[in-house]
Amino acid sequence: MVNIGDLRRWNPDLLDDAIDDLKREQESLVRLDDELASSGRPKEWQGKAADSANAEHGKLGERMRELVVEVSTVRSAAIPTVDEIRAVQDQLTEVDGLARAYNFRIGDDGKVQDLGTPPDTPADEVSSVDENRYRRIRPDLVERVQNVLKRAADADAELAKVLGDADKDLMDARGAKNLADAAALGDARGLGETIEPPPPGDPAKNADWWKSLPAETKSALAAAPPAWLGGMDGIPASVRNTANVNRIDDERSTLQAEAARLQSAVNKPRPGPGGDLVQGRYQRELDQVNSKLTSLDKVETVLERGDRQLLVLDTSGERTKAAVGIGDVDTADHVSVFTPGMDSSVEGGSLGDYDRNMDMLAQDAQSQSDQYGDGGEVATVTWLGYEAPQLDETLDPSDSVASSAPAKRGAEDLADFYRGINESRTDDPNLVAMGHSYGSTTTGYALQEEGTGVDAALTLGSPGVGTPSVSDINVPEDRFYNLESGGDVVADLGRFGGDPSWKPGIDDLSTEDAVAPDGQRLKESSGHGTGGPTGYLTRGNTSQYNASVIAAGVPDRAVNSWG
Repeated sequence: MVNIGDLRRWNPDLLDDAIDDLKREQESLVRLDDELASSGRPKEWQGKAADSANAEHGKLGERMRELVVEVSTVRSAAIPTVDEIRAVQDQLTEVDGLARAYNFRIGDDGKVQDLGTPPDTPADEVSSVDENRYRRIRPDLVERVQNVLKRAADADAELAKVLGDADKDLMDARGAKNLADAAALGDARGLGETIEPPPPGDPAKNADWWKSLPAETKSALAAAPPAWLGGMDGIPASVRNTANVNRIDDERSTLQAEAARLQSAVNKPRPGPGGDLVQGRYQRELDQVNSKLTSLDKVETVLERGDRQLLVLDTSGERTKAAVGIGDVDTADHVSVFTPGMDSSVEGGSLGDYDRNMDMLAQDAQSQSDQYGDGGEVATVTWLGYEAPQLDETLDPSDSVASSAPAKRGAEDLADFYRGINESRTDDPNLVAMGHSYGSTTTGYALQEEGTGVDAALTLGSPGVGTPSVSDINVPEDRFYNLESGGDVVADLGRFGGDPSWKPGIDDLSTEDAVAPDGQRLKESSGHGTGGPTGYLTRGNTSQYNASVIAAGVPDRAVNSWG
């Protein structure tokens, strides 16, 4: 822990010298780029030995790029640290001056020492001067010292983290094709590590903070964003994606360490009364952590499909939350956000299944946009940013699918996610909110909040949208649509505000055999599921076709239930 004595002894000039040394090392390493590239296997050399040498050369190149990233990151992080140290030392000098003026002293331990009434104080003013010293000056000095120590500790911790990561070889050269790229990546990463996050705020404030940053800072953060940017609604999707993808390995390491600790606790013999209960508790915690590890594998599998953006990654709570976009959410003219319902989970594979649905929906919506709409680009998002009710939680009143509590909790984050998409952009995309089953209830609660920027809503197999009155749903008039397949008993329940298919103000679209305006023959969907031959989101079904035209912003091409 940094104390005042440490701060007084800090010499920023020495750090300046280190920065100059690191710059020289960086330039020397980067100059090896051509030599490294030309030192590979000659074309004429073939065989196992040649393959082995080529592999070793590849490893050498990767390690060289990592070394350049480490040197560049440390140097880049040290530059603002020097400025901060000097600023904090100047602040301490002011505090010391104020203390001396009133006959106090700031000790190396940070304590404010009272040296008595100032010697030159007139006798008739001693009482008033001391009262002022005790009531106003001393508390002010204590507060100032605390602020100085906090700034010093923050600067020390930021640079120490960078140095520690470099020492532990935790800085990969992801995306760097050569040593110059690695140097640029390191420069950006170092700057990003020293930028303080803004105060907690809503998506609009987050967006304003981002837009207020200098262009150089935004470029650095976009290239190597700190982890906290990944969870901020209102930040560009591309930046959130990079931050969240970069976090996966760190999250996995943290969870693996926790799993090892819990496994040791499970394996420890616990004879005597209550031992089985304690062991059972550790086993449940271990199962939860292992499920989160599985969820990270599932997320990576989805990302490997390509053209994906990881917009949410949160391993806190009982289960992992995630959201994956297809296409470019930053630039697409039409963005649909789909929220799944009961028994959906990342670790259980739901994210992957719904991502496939959203991929096909995006393709079909793009075709509709190109042929019959404005030709704008389409993006879709599978949002599992809440802990959807699970079948084994039915008897838990706070998590049960029979309760509105999980939907209301999820709705707050979903509403901010909608807002974040709009606030992060300079234009206004056609934003469509979609929800299936209990996810439609979560969507309904989210749309009861003001200012989400949602332009249309579509519910599928909905047990209700959390209100009996459509006027509570904040979407433009005549832009609320519903799909209910035959034999969908969940949709018929209407538990959360009534069955949407019977509500005035909600356009009930067809799920039956039909012919699309372009002559395409469409099949009936049935039951409550989204997949399989009769699912709501199965390509070729009327329900999926209707979802695609809503996503493309051409609702006039939808097939209505009334013909």
